Parts: sequence; C-alpha cells; structure tokens
Amino acid sequence: MALISFLILTSLWIAGREALSLSDCGAHARRPEYTDIAVVCGTSAIHLAIQICPAVYTGYNASLLILNRIVGNSECQGSLDETVTPPVVRFSFPIREGNACGSNFLTTSAPGTGTFSDFSNVQRVNVSGAVRSFDPTIGTITYNAELKYYYSCAYPLEYLLNNTQVDVSSASIALKDNNGSFISTLSMTLFQDENYTSPLIMPQEGIELQKKIYVEVVAANLTSQYFVLLDRCYASVSPHPTNSTFFNLFVSCSIAQLTTILENGESQKARFYFSAFRFIEQQNQTISTYYLHCITRLCQQSTCGTFKQCNSRRRRGNAETAVIRQSIDEPSLLTVRIKARSDDSAIQSKEEAQSGDGQSDAEGASVGLGIAVGVLFVIGVTAILAAASFYQKLKHLS
Repeated sequence: MALISFLILTSLWIAGREALSLSDCGAHARRPEYTDIAVVCGTSAIHLAIQICPAVYTGYNASLLILNRIVGNSECQGSLDETVTPPVVRFSFPIREGNACGSNFLTTSAPGTGTFSDFSNVQRVNVSGAVRSFDPTIGTITYNAELKYYYSCAYPLEYLLNNTQVDVSSASIALKDNNGSFISTLSMTLFQDENYTSPLIMPQEGIELQKKIYVEVVAANLTSQYFVLLDRCYASVSPHPTNSTFFNLFVSCSIAQLTTILENGESQKARFYFSAFRFIEQQNQTISTYYLHCITRLCQQSTCGTFKQCNSRRRRGNAETAVIRQSIDEPSLLTVRIKARSDDSAIQSKEEAQSGDGQSDAEGASVGLGIAVGVLFVIGVTAILAAASFYQKLKHLS
C-alpha cells in the first residue's frame, strides 16, 4: 500500500499541475457541497466540471482529484480551468466500454410503456463512476476529509423518429432536424435511388404513386458500440399519430407487401424502401399527405441479433391500416412529409364520359324502336284497308 501511494504521489507531482491557494479562491473558499459537480451527458463523451476551491479549502488541489482511481493516464486526468468563475477542474472521457476511464456500464431492460407499449424489452444504459480525493498525508491519522463526486448518465436506447411527412404525387420530400439525448445523432433521409446517393426532392405536385421511396436512418457522431435497429416504421395521416389512421410498413418481422428491408441492426445505419401509396380517406384531395415515423432502437453490437428475433418481444396487430389511440409523451421529432397525388378528377371524368356514352346509346335505341313500331303499324293498317277493299269488290261482282 505504501508503494502504491508513493507511485501515485510521484506521478501527480511529475505532472506538475498548477495548484491554487486559498488566497486565489477568495470568497469561493468554503466547505464542499453536493452541488459542486456539474455533469454533461453528451452523445459520444461525458464531461465533468468540479469546483476546485472547496477542494482547496479541504486540503487538496486539482492533481489530487482522481477519476475512478485511474492514475497515469493523461486522458483520464482533470485539467484546471481558471477562465471561469469559480474555477473548476474538468474531466472528459468517451462513452466506450473498455475506454471510458473506468466508468461502469449497466444496461437494464423493462417492458415498454406509452409509445413503446408494443415492445416487452426496452433498454436503457447507465454510465456511472466517481471522482475521489487522494490524501497525500503519510502517517496514522489525517485531518483532511475525503471528497467523493459521483456522476451518472442514463441513456434510453429506444427512440421514436417521428413526424416524417411524406407528400406523394410525382416526387417529394422535406426534412427537418431535431435534438435530444442520443436522438440528436439520429437522422432520417429519403432517397430516390437504390444506391442511396440522390436525396429525394419533394415537388409541389407530390410523388407519383407506386414510386419507390428509399429510407435511410443513420447514427452520426455516436459511440461506435451501438448499432441502429428499426423496430417499427409506419405512416399516419397526422403529424402526431394520436387518434390518427396509420399503416404499418413493418413491425419487427411483420412486413407489408411492398416494403423491403435492406439493412437493419448490422451497423450504424438502417435502410429499407417502400412504394408510394395514398390513404383512401384522402381520396377527395388532390394530394394525399401523410407522415412517416420510425421507432428506432440503439442496441449494443453483441445484442442486436437478439432483438432481431421475432419472438424477442410481443407486438399487437400486423401490417394493416388501423386507428391508433395512444398518446406520444414528449416526442422528439424528425420531420419528412410525403404527398401522393390522388387522380380522382381524371377518374371521375372518365366515368362521366362512359356514363354519357351509355345514355346516348340507350336514347338511340329507344328512338329506333319507336320508328320500327310506327312502320309496322302503318303496314298493318294498309293491309287491313286493302283486304277490306278487295272483299267489297268480290261482293259487288257476285
């Protein structure tokens, strides 16, 4: 133990970190409090800021605050920042198992609720640890209090990419970005080609029906240990699918007929495509407008295969049109609108033309029948008169 303490002290003093004195702290020199640590849970790294003056007041300096008992790793050591008031010691480390400066990773699972109520296994990862003081006192007793600064960041691994509005009629798409925890790293883009190189541009007249729409969900600037897995993607006539007609493109292993999944749960991107359609309830509208939503799971590389199994979670219903009656709590939205042209005016004109032709034919047939009956009547009357005249002549001769 003494040897370890000596090595720690030696490495700390060799680092030559600048130390503050009580006089440098001024009014900020006080006893430590629970609020002395600030934690920022980033998408690829966690950032800590600890007020140094209370530590100086207790008998420590920046070099004596150790992250998760790791010594000798410059990436895990704190740096003194005197540009802010009060001054702080900053720690920054990546969110990667095995390289997170000794942080603990705990992944938990629980049945889904609210938006995720169709899923029996929704995961959350908790990254935690502590910054502790190292007491350089050598001897039997010390008068320095031990300092402990705990941090914890909880990240849900299931997200709803929502309000992707799709305008179908000839071609179309509009895209909006959103932020929030890990979801800020996720984006959904629509493409017009199978190579996913040409983004789909939304024309005013909308996308042509049955045109293939290629969808890609990508996680950017995200720690590499997580892959993207789409649990469910569906379209609804409302931006917020509360009490709204919807159509499932796919839910787990239940896939609609004209939907094809190309890649899912194999990397930090997922791809699928479907044929543009329209909702029947919007048939009186020139353009059928609906919104594309994807419930997106971030899963560890080693566990993605488990979630891709059909029996790994329950689900209600299949790929059919229905009405959803559950609310969305605090949705983080990524918007893409799709418009589909409804060619009802042309269909109605054709039907009217066909109806008009049929009516003309019927009227012509009626007129022809009337003429034929008239001719037959005249012929019959003439025959009767001729017969009567011939009979009178025969009677007169006799």
